[in-house]
Amino acid sequence: MSRPPVPSKAGPSPGAPPLPWAGRFLLLVLAGNMLIDGLEVSVVVVALPSIGADLGLSPWQVQWAMGGFALGFGALLLPGRRLVARYGHRRLYLGALALFVLASLAGGLTDDPLLLLGSRIVKGMCAALTAPTGLAIISTTYEEASARARALSVYTFCGGIGFTTGLLLAGVLAPHDWHWTFVATAPVAAVLLVLAAAAVPRQQPGPDHPIAPTVRRLLGNGALLRPALGAAILNGTYLGLLSLMAHQAWNLLHWSPWQTAAAFLPACLPLAVTALSAGRVVARFGAPRLVVLGAVLHLTGLLLYARLDLPRSYTTDLLPTLALVGIGFVPAFAALNAQAGRAVGTADRGTATATYQTAVQAGAVAVPAAVAALLTFGPGDGGPVGDAAHRTALLLLCALAALGLLVALRGLAARRPAVADDR
Repeated sequence: MSRPPVPSKAGPSPGAPPLPWAGRFLLLVLAGNMLIDGLEVSVVVVALPSIGADLGLSPWQVQWAMGGFALGFGALLLPGRRLVARYGHRRLYLGALALFVLASLAGGLTDDPLLLLGSRIVKGMCAALTAPTGLAIISTTYEEASARARALSVYTFCGGIGFTTGLLLAGVLAPHDWHWTFVATAPVAAVLLVLAAAAVPRQQPGPDHPIAPTVRRLLGNGALLRPALGAAILNGTYLGLLSLMAHQAWNLLHWSPWQTAAAFLPACLPLAVTALSAGRVVARFGAPRLVVLGAVLHLTGLLLYARLDLPRSYTTDLLPTLALVGIGFVPAFAALNAQAGRAVGTADRGTATATYQTAVQAGAVAVPAAVAALLTFGPGDGGPVGDAAHRTALLLLCALAALGLLVALRGLAARRPAVADDR
């Protein structure tokens, strides 16, 4: 998922003064774009089976409509920092938003699978520029701590609700024509582009420092690598499970996209509901314990689903797993973000965040791709709901979730004894 790290502070103070009009206008633009970035993955999950059926694509082929966005996002996160330093926040933000509009139109108006994939990769690259740049604009524009904390909370909240919004949008549009799921964001992004041209302040480009030496040094930092690996596994298995269930809902249960979107809400609503309070929860209970709790719930949900031959009932087969996975995802992902943010000093934090988010996107590419490959080329008849292929894909997800739990337990054992460092 495309989502900025949860701010380490609990949030704005209750008595913080309201933002001035110009500040609210800027925040409206930045948060609106963050919401679009957040929905770009989930809007495809529900539509994947209908896209595949219409274009004659296998699960392996069609999953790249989802994975392509994460691929482009992850590929440009680290190089994007140098681009922003060279050209400045405003120029990069406006340029990426304009390209996003064009890519949305290109992907939504084509039946060519390669052009569709290319548009998704381009949109992911645009999000890799706008999401962290929006965060940087907030950090440099809102000088007062209370105003900055409030803006960060709203920005994070919009990223959190974006995934749920994408599910609902796909559920409404995909039954009519899946092309609309890609075109729908274009006019909204075009309006945000016009508003951003008036709202985003002009800033001088910063120093262009090479990032490779910093990245090499960070790759030896176990305190950063542990949450990066844990987040990659958590995000990957979460999306892998949803894509597997989407194919099963279409082929086995014969659900419409709207039914699938509604069914997936228990896995997504916890993220939206708790987006504003996640930082306070991490501060209250400590990141390591929350990572372990989330990993346990995540693995339990997958094991419950793996016990089935094939799903038949939503209430008894799908709902328990979706609820456990959704509830477990929230504390674990927020806590992993917090751990990554505290793993390095202030000077390296920007590059460390980009490195961490690259790992998150790598999980979103690799795990759903592996699930789709097993559904297409694995044991059984090769279909998306074959019993053997279904079970093999689920066992892979369970094995990865178990690895994630081991990583979480290692982080709990390795945490520093000082309470202030963990809470």
